[in-house]
Amino acid sequence: MTETLKADLCVIGAGSGGLSAAAGAAMLGLKVVLYEKHEMGGDCLNYGCVPSKALLSCAKAAASVREAGKYGIGASAPTTDWSAVKAHVAGAIATIAPVDSQERFEGLGVTVIREAARFADPKTIVSDTTRTTARRIIIATGSRAFIPPVEGLDRVPYITNESIFTLPDFPSHLVILGGGPIGLEMAQAFRRLGAEVTVIEMGRALARADAGHAAIALDALRAEGVTILEQHKAVRISGEAGKIRVHTENGSGSPVIDGSHLLVAVGRRAVMDGLDLEKGNVYHSPKGIEVGDTLRSRSNPRVWALGDAAGREQFTHVAGWHASVFTRRALFKQRTKATSLPVPAVTYTSPEVAQLALTEADARDQFASGVTTSSFPFHENDRAIAEGKTAGECKLVLHKGRLVGASIVGEGAGDIIQMVGLAMSNGLKLSALTNFISPYPTRAEVVKRAASAHFTPVVFGKNMRRLVGLLQRFP
Repeated sequence: MTETLKADLCVIGAGSGGLSAAAGAAMLGLKVVLYEKHEMGGDCLNYGCVPSKALLSCAKAAASVREAGKYGIGASAPTTDWSAVKAHVAGAIATIAPVDSQERFEGLGVTVIREAARFADPKTIVSDTTRTTARRIIIATGSRAFIPPVEGLDRVPYITNESIFTLPDFPSHLVILGGGPIGLEMAQAFRRLGAEVTVIEMGRALARADAGHAAIALDALRAEGVTILEQHKAVRISGEAGKIRVHTENGSGSPVIDGSHLLVAVGRRAVMDGLDLEKGNVYHSPKGIEVGDTLRSRSNPRVWALGDAAGREQFTHVAGWHASVFTRRALFKQRTKATSLPVPAVTYTSPEVAQLALTEADARDQFASGVTTSSFPFHENDRAIAEGKTAGECKLVLHKGRLVGASIVGEGAGDIIQMVGLAMSNGLKLSALTNFISPYPTRAEVVKRAASAHFTPVVFGKNMRRLVGLLQRFP
C-alpha cells in the first residue's frame, strides 16, 4: 500500500541544511515531510565534521605529550590505542546524534520517512511506501567523496571519509590522494597518532587558502614528519589490502609510493543519483542543482537546493545558512540571498588556516587596483609567545580601505576570524576592529593589531605630528 501525503514542504536529505529548514518550517506550523535513506544528521555528523574533529582532538593530545619536554615537563612517548580512539569518536557522534534524531524531529511535528526519495513529477515525491505532493520541495542530499578515474583504483581497497573513522586496524603507512583540507587534517591526525603518512597532491596543497599562510601550515606538518608531495599526479594504483602502491608523475620522474592504506580525498561531488530529477523538471549538472543566488531551481520554481546539492561552497555552516536563506525568502518573503554574507572556511590542522571571503590573490584578480593588505604576526602576540605557539599571521584584505577578506593562520585561527566575519557581515568599517578593548593577553588581539597597522602611517605620520604639535599650544 502507498500512503498519500500532502505537505507545505517536502525535504529530501536529513543533513545540516535539510534538518534546519525542516525544523524551522515545522516550528512555524507548516506541514513538513522529511525523507532520509541513510543516517539522520547526514555526512557532517556521521562521517565529516564531528568525527574528524574528535579524531583531531585525540591527535592533539598525543602531540601535547611529545611537546611536553620543551615546557619542562617530562613525559614518555605516547602510544595509541586505536580502539579507544575510535570509541572517543563514536562517543562524540552519539552525544550529538539526539539533536538530529528522528525522534526529535517527529516531536517537532515533522513526518520522517527513512526511505530513498525520488521525483514522480514536478510537484510529487515518492518512495517505496509513500507519495507526497508538496507546495515546496527542498533537495538537500549533500555530497560524497569524488573517486578520480585513476588506473587501477577500482581494483584496490581504498578508504574515504565514510570509512576512515572505523578502520579495523590502525594504518602503518597512510597514503592520501589529495592535499586539501580533509586530506591534510587526516594526514596530521594519523601522523600524530603514530602512522607514517604521505600526501600526494597534483597541484598546490591547500590551493584555496592564502599561499603564504598555506605554506606556514604545510611547513608545520612536514616538521612533524608528514611527507607532502606537491605537483605529483597519481597515474596508476596497484596492490592489495595492506600493500598499496601508487605510481606518480611529477614532471621530472615517476616516483612510486608504497603504503598500507589509501585514503581518497581529492574533492566531493553532489549526490543526485536516484532522484529522477528529469521527471521533476529540475535542471542539474555534475556540480549540483542549477540554482540562482536565491537557491531556487532555475527550471522548477517549486524546488530549492540547499548545502552541497546547490553546487556552491561545501561546508556544513553554509548548508545551515542556506536553510536560513530559504526560510527568509520562501516563508517570510524577505529578499535574502545566498551571497548576502561572506563565507568562512577553516582547515583544522595545527596551526589552523582560516579564510573569509577573498584571499589577497583573489582580490587582486577581481579588482584592477586599490587592493592593500594589513597584517600582524603571531610571533609578536604575547599570548602566542607565552604558550610557545608563535607560527602564524593575521592578514586583512582591503579594497580602497574596505574589508573584502581575511586570512589567518595560527593557533585558534578559526575562532579568531569570526571577529572579522562579524564586521564584514554587518558592513562595519575597518576602524570598528580597532575601537574595542581587547582583553590581555589573547590571540584574538592580532585582529585589532592588524587593523591598527593599516592606520599607523596616517596616525603617526608627518602631518599628524604637525597637528599634534600645533594642538599642544592650546591649554
